[in-house]
Amino acid sequence: MSPRTGAAELPVADADRARLRQLGYKQELKRGLSLLSNFAFTFSFISVLAGVTTTYNTGLRYGGPASMTLGWLVVAFFNACVALSMAEICSAYPTSGGLYYWSAKLAGKEWGPLASWVTGWFNIVGQWACTTSVDFSLAQFVQVIVLLSTGGANGGGYMASKYVVLAIYCAILILHGLINSLSIRWLAWFGQFGAYWNLAGVFALTILIPAVAKERASTEFVFTHCYSDDAVGIHSKVYTLAIGLLTSQYSLLGYDTSAHMSEETKNADWSGPMGIVVSVALSSVFGWIYLVSLTSIVTDIPYLLDPGNDAGGNAIAQALYTTFKTRFGSGVGGILCLAAMAVATFLCGTACVTSNSRMGYAFSRDGAMPFSHVWYRVNKQEVPFNVVWLSVSVAFVMALTSLGSQVAFQAMVSITTLGMYIAYGLPIFFRVTAARSSFVPGPFHLGRYGLAIGWVAVVWVALVTVLFCLPVAYPVAAANFNYTPLLVGGVLLLSLGAWALHARFWFRGPVTNVVDDA
Repeated sequence: MSPRTGAAELPVADADRARLRQLGYKQELKRGLSLLSNFAFTFSFISVLAGVTTTYNTGLRYGGPASMTLGWLVVAFFNACVALSMAEICSAYPTSGGLYYWSAKLAGKEWGPLASWVTGWFNIVGQWACTTSVDFSLAQFVQVIVLLSTGGANGGGYMASKYVVLAIYCAILILHGLINSLSIRWLAWFGQFGAYWNLAGVFALTILIPAVAKERASTEFVFTHCYSDDAVGIHSKVYTLAIGLLTSQYSLLGYDTSAHMSEETKNADWSGPMGIVVSVALSSVFGWIYLVSLTSIVTDIPYLLDPGNDAGGNAIAQALYTTFKTRFGSGVGGILCLAAMAVATFLCGTACVTSNSRMGYAFSRDGAMPFSHVWYRVNKQEVPFNVVWLSVSVAFVMALTSLGSQVAFQAMVSITTLGMYIAYGLPIFFRVTAARSSFVPGPFHLGRYGLAIGWVAVVWVALVTVLFCLPVAYPVAAANFNYTPLLVGGVLLLSLGAWALHARFWFRGPVTNVVDDA
């Protein structure tokens, strides 16, 4: 039975409001998003142009072409199971809280509050780290574009210091804060523009790059060549390929955005889950095509990864710059391609802050965050203004780690992936265990396949969590230490510690506020 029973005959707006009241909340955010707009936000957040661009060096170093082109297909399959399971739950509980709300309802009365607490903190920390990794990677990418535009590292080009990169990053964050302070009508425009830009960018680059290249890698090289950087000291191909999956996993992340935008979406119990499913499906297909096209111009991996090349070791930038320079005698075309990727990354960062702020709004609405009364506010445009700037501020503080250790900062990519993925996996786990018999699906459901798909998703999340906590180089030293298990463990210990010492006495999970609407 659909949870919309009793509201199905109402107009869409009234039905959405009624369903939200059933879930315990009054309508406070402006419900102005269509299915297309909801999808666009998520597709823009996933942004394969941004994800592949910012993590391509990692995939190239660990497994090379094989780990990315074939690894993408593996990740896409299991990622689809996670997305389908999340979509089914989203249809049953279309609220901005998303994952932590789902855990509270699915884990049962006894364990619901703790499950909600842990899920919520993994989700919001993962989202803060996501904003940090996307925007800081964009700042670094802008620095590479400037470097190549002024002659390259070997031609007297301008190499920005880490403080200049941090300043660029700060400017990007401020722009994202300002954009997210606008009304939902303007945010919807940015979301749709981001979706169109990603689709058009993938289409254009997929055709342009192989067409321009004078020298292209063979099909066998693109799909089967396994590269391992001797400097990392890993000699097992299986181990290397497994670590290289991070590129694909990171690039197909962020589809909880549709859930966090559900209280601003019309016909949310259908539009929300469809936003998840369609965005993941299109991202998986277009991302793979783009990745294969990009990898077709990768012929000299050690040179592309060499910090002494013109792009300072940025493999994508160097490959594109060399490709256009070889064909036309100038690398300007390659720089324009990089600029298109930078725009996609900027729009991805915009969507990151949007999703992050809605999650923070919902979490503070239920009293889970320090100073919740400050963050749980909306302005005259019905936008959670305060928590938008909280998201931006926390992301800036997180990036300060780059001043002390670039290796420590690189762990932001992993904590983004694992923090958000653990938050994805927890409610699915409760769906297939504690709520196995009691779960009431919404309009979008998987029928008899729901449990099987859910278990596949849970096992994949567990496997990925272990893989990305493994050492990334041997012998392990301060310069190559993988900080991911420390960060993931830190979030777990701090959330459990806060629960044991304080939160268990007052946090009861999602708090109804519909009485105020009477």
